[in-house]
Amino acid sequence: MTAPVKALYYEDDYIKDILLNIKKIVMVGASPNNSRPSNFAMKYLLNKGYDIIPVNPNHASKYIYGKLIYNHLRDIPYEYDMIDIFRPSCAVPKIIDDALELNIKSLSVIWMQLNIKNNEAASRAKDAGLKVIMDRCPKIEYARLFGELGWSGINTGILSAKKRKLL
Repeated sequence: MTAPVKALYYEDDYIKDILLNIKKIVMVGASPNNSRPSNFAMKYLLNKGYDIIPVNPNHASKYIYGKLIYNHLRDIPYEYDMIDIFRPSCAVPKIIDDALELNIKSLSVIWMQLNIKNNEAASRAKDAGLKVIMDRCPKIEYARLFGELGWSGINTGILSAKKRKLL
């Protein structure tokens, strides 16, 4: 029996710094199917001002929200800041290897979506100087850290309606 994976913890400031400083996100595994989580996340992040570059070999040369879907990371003709991975954990090492081989100067973050974890690949990315997040969704983290989850009645612990005491 394998030991359970310990919950991953990231400081809110670490995540917030990433979300405030990235502009172009490659979304590996983006889907044009609007019932897929990647599609919803892409739409949300586009609406927050991020430039999303979808990658999905099954839908290459099609469009999602006006954005051309690329076949592979190497096909993207410009630089980007973050890779958001919507692929199974077993696919992560190849994606990391491809990204590191391309040596994109602006790339600073590897983000693995909910339930996606690969410690070995994460270590290689960190050794290359990249920030890494596993088992999180940037859409959810954005909403949580910038107060939007509270709109639907979820207590994030970030915002409060209580009157603050002045010092």
